[in-house]
Amino acid sequence: MALIYVVEDDADIREIETIALKNGDYRVKGFGSAAEFYGQLEETLPDLVLLDIMLPDEDGYEIVKKLRGNRRTQKLPIIMVTAKTSEIDMVKGLDDGADDYIRKPFSILELQSRVKALIRRSKEEEPEKYVAGCLELDDSRHTVTVDGNPVELTFKEFELLKYLMINKGIVLSREKILRHVWDMYYEGETRTVDMHIKTLRRKLGKGSDLIKTVRNVGYVIQAEEGGR
Repeated sequence: MALIYVVEDDADIREIETIALKNGDYRVKGFGSAAEFYGQLEETLPDLVLLDIMLPDEDGYEIVKKLRGNRRTQKLPIIMVTAKTSEIDMVKGLDDGADDYIRKPFSILELQSRVKALIRRSKEEEPEKYVAGCLELDDSRHTVTVDGNPVELTFKEFELLKYLMINKGIVLSREKILRHVWDMYYEGETRTVDMHIKTLRRKLGKGSDLIKTVRNVGYVIQAEEGGR
């Protein structure tokens, strides 16, 4: 049985989430503060973290940044749960490294479905290297290079580039990218993809030429002619 940590300061909401997940055959431990969560994290790593943003001692954004900056917890699946509803708040959480984002109030079925999907996805792929032209992505080391020179990417930029490289030569719609990289199905949120493509291209320098925009469809990564 997968182990899930629920970090939520509202005792009633924490109880609802805990009961829902236990009914989904998960083991669950709840925490009302970041300090309690960090203490347990030192002892045992869970299979997934359900994280509220508004906590009494530290906000969820900072917690995500710390987890992604630690090699031990770098790939720990994280779903943020919050009452904040603006696109800016959502993008910030995802860009900081969260894998998914659920708005309050949420349905029990939605919560169970998203948790199940993220746990399944996190166990599917073994780390590999992907190459396209001058770009090389090493999933096991979580590194990206352009002509051998390292490039610093955020967690979501890395996942976006990896998805494009895995599907090299295949045109991916914005909706498909959104579903795979962010596990999101909300209509009208495809601007999130465009925003991340823009920053990704800026960071990749000459490697950005490999990411092609297909008008009214989405994006594709294609090696340069004669390249790999």
